Amino acid sequence: MGEFFKKAFRDMRDSARAQHEVDKAELERVKAESRANFEENRGRNTYARAKADAKKSWDDAHMSPAERAAKMQEEREARIAEANAKTEEANARYEAARKEKKQDNQ
Repeated sequence: MGEFFKKAFRDMRDSARAQHEVDKAELERVKAESRANFEENRGRNTYARAKADAKKSWDDAHMSPAERAAKMQEEREARIAEANAKTEEANARYEAARKEKKQDNQ
């Protein structure tokens, strides 16, 4: 029984270390993307654009829970629609490739 727990805790430790490495890599990616975005947009962010972004951020922060839920639902529906469209496109490409392959074999 003791060996079981030793193995379980060892597995948890190894898993935590691996997840830590993933988290570190993802953090570095986000930092690098942020630096790149900053450099790309340096000097391009006008006062009007900054003000519009701040207003959007302010409005988002002051939504009621029902409004926030509705907005999130709309965003999810848009993402689902986009995913479904890409799935249909991929299926069409797959069918076209199968038909082409079938014609080549005949």
